[in-house]
Amino acid sequence: MTSLTKKYQVETLYLVTLDHRICYRLYKNLHSSNDRKMVMLHGAGVAGVDTWSNIISLLEHWQYILVPDLRGMGDSYALECFNESLSAEVPTQIDGHNIVANATLKNKFVEPSFDVFDLVADVALMTGQLNWSCFDLAGYSLGGLVAMLYKQKYPLQVDKQFLLEPGLLDRVSWLETKALRAQYAQTVEHLRSNHAEQGIIHFLTTISPNSKATPASQALAVKRLARRSLGFANALEAVNQAIHDIDREQLVAAQGDTLSMVGSLSVESMHLYHQQLSDSMAHWVYHNIAGTDHSLPYQKPRQISRIFNEHVQ
Repeated sequence: MTSLTKKYQVETLYLVTLDHRICYRLYKNLHSSNDRKMVMLHGAGVAGVDTWSNIISLLEHWQYILVPDLRGMGDSYALECFNESLSAEVPTQIDGHNIVANATLKNKFVEPSFDVFDLVADVALMTGQLNWSCFDLAGYSLGGLVAMLYKQKYPLQVDKQFLLEPGLLDRVSWLETKALRAQYAQTVEHLRSNHAEQGIIHFLTTISPNSKATPASQALAVKRLARRSLGFANALEAVNQAIHDIDREQLVAAQGDTLSMVGSLSVESMHLYHQQLSDSMAHWVYHNIAGTDHSLPYQKPRQISRIFNEHVQ
């Protein structure tokens, strides 16, 4: 038995929308009864469990933690991917939660595009399915952008926020941020061709130009991102599109009690921007996570979980 399963009861649940079956895990802390809740959103191209499980095993203050696989990633798939229609099914009940677990995947997956506002809507449906009216919200990379958009749309539902290198908060200059997204568009082109691995390596080099990753850790990152390469491409495109649809100043101004984390090896402009936010906003706290880059939830789970725990004391 792992430290995670000793500490938590874990349920795998499903949300069925008009076009997707969204998979999520609900962690119930067996040693807590405080009813504190948190939602944790992963980054582009990766699964929720892979991103957060090592951090969750070290958290202390949450009785319930919801970890979804966002569209096109992890175990969440479009309904077209299944051998039977899910939209007409009557959901099974497990502990009061609606799930549909009896469908089988087709051999060929369909990866429809989506935008960041679709992801916000999915999170709202999941938390609504669990009757959660107030919770803390954590987000990494793409998930950090979705978390901020969620806070902007549903300000009364979100208490504390934890943002790990959130999307579109990666440079001081908005023009530099736009230029960076153009580089990710090249990654998308590779992912949609027969050169997915080349695209993934391009992404890793672009997002962490100062990385000191070992060959083994890079190989693991490539394998993780290659699992749903077209879903990964859709996620990157969703952020690229968001840059045209949001006002970053308004988005930042809408945030509440926020703790942001940036890997020490990430570019200086990102650190400067988050320091500026911390200096100018009374409820924004910035942490430099030593010895890591954009891979901070994978490389530094102990340091990150310690900061999470300290922030709610």
